[in-house]
Amino acid sequence: MPALRGTHSKLGGWHAACAFGGMTRINQQPSLGRKELLAERARAMRWMPTPSERLLWALIRGRRLGVVFRRQVPLLGRFIADFLAPARRLVIEVDGGYHEERQRADAQRDAVLQHRGYRVLRLEAALVLRDVERAVQRKEQP
Repeated sequence: MPALRGTHSKLGGWHAACAFGGMTRINQQPSLGRKELLAERARAMRWMPTPSERLLWALIRGRRLGVVFRRQVPLLGRFIADFLAPARRLVIEVDGGYHEERQRADAQRDAVLQHRGYRVLRLEAALVLRDVERAVQRKEQP
């Protein structure tokens, strides 16, 4: 079995990454509140991006599109946005296979965010992997 590497988080969880990469395990203490739990999950997700998230981040980070983006950001105490441009109130979500099973929940989430003044752009992970520049040029949903 590969050795585990990890760091102890400030909030009491333990991040352990297997030597072969891939999985991150977070053991949460029951005393964590929802806000802290979201922050902890977002932090773990920043450490282990999907291939499509990694590719998109390489293109949009560092004001490369003229606006500051942050990744894996807790929002409204309920959600974690894949990418957020706070100045533009723009949320970009990269939807892979997991999102196919939760289209209704994603639509409800988008409605809440839009009601709070955010624009939500959903990009298919396959499109990002196939042609990231074309994916970034999308302005609206089909």
